[in-house]
Amino acid sequence: MTQNRPQVRKISVTAREDGQRIDNFLMKQFSGVPKSHIYRLLRSGQVRVNGGRVKAERKLVLGDEVRIPPVRVEDKATPPRPPDAVLNRLRDAIIHEDEHYLAISKPAGLASHSGSGVAYGVIEALRAWNRYDFLELCHRLDRDTSGVLLLAKTRPALLRAQRAFKNGLADKRYFALLVGRWRGEDRDVDAALVRSRLAGGERRVQIDEDDGKPAKSRFSPRARYRDATLCEVQIFSGRTHQIRVHALALGHPVAGDARYGERDQNRPLREAGLTRMFLHSHFLALPAEGPLPKLIVNAPMPDELRELLDRLPRTR
Repeated sequence: MTQNRPQVRKISVTAREDGQRIDNFLMKQFSGVPKSHIYRLLRSGQVRVNGGRVKAERKLVLGDEVRIPPVRVEDKATPPRPPDAVLNRLRDAIIHEDEHYLAISKPAGLASHSGSGVAYGVIEALRAWNRYDFLELCHRLDRDTSGVLLLAKTRPALLRAQRAFKNGLADKRYFALLVGRWRGEDRDVDAALVRSRLAGGERRVQIDEDDGKPAKSRFSPRARYRDATLCEVQIFSGRTHQIRVHALALGHPVAGDARYGERDQNRPLREAGLTRMFLHSHFLALPAEGPLPKLIVNAPMPDELRELLDRLPRTR
């Protein structure tokens, strides 16, 4: 494997990087370099902005000059171009676009971004269109979850969305088919979540009030069936696998959830035609902030989920 010859570079901050933290800026410049090494470069003063030393939390401003020290980075193979079928499918999945945002109804089975064992995700595919100077994910959806996925076309729009998610100002609602008959009406789950790794290497999320991060979900029944209940779920935080773990805590795992559900529990639903996890993000709203107006995005339930509900026997 060959290596680049290191040399000092000086980069002027453009509108695309305006407002970005210097450590995040460097992580993109040094793709493949460990984060610990990037922070050492900052602490040692090898990275400078406008000739001066900076801390990791320093936010860049349009026109800043960043000194990039010489660092050896292993050459990486050119990432694979997503298939045309995927690019075309995502074009058909656009549900909202304006000067600030692009929103799609993400298909189930497609990751939000590339990662371990995943060559490409939504963000890589959309960038392959070569239509946008700036495009970043505002949030993420599990690979097996469908529905509203919001991307920012400008950094101010990205920061606005991130603030709304962080501060609990975003209204996020899902449709989830839960296994079993629901008793009563709305139920809230306020239980902290922590990620862990099992002996076999599988990553799971579990409730842990001591070490977990706060997470709250509200489950509201919308239709009742013989073997399952359709709920609308509003989440007031955005933790990994939040709905799936909170649903399990209620004794009603999400239908088709291979990680947190039981295979035998899903048998009647599989026999009715369920082929995926029944979790769909159908609504997202961000409040107005400064010059950015209120944003409301809806994603209709996919045909395969709607048709499954039509086949299930109803109860009162």
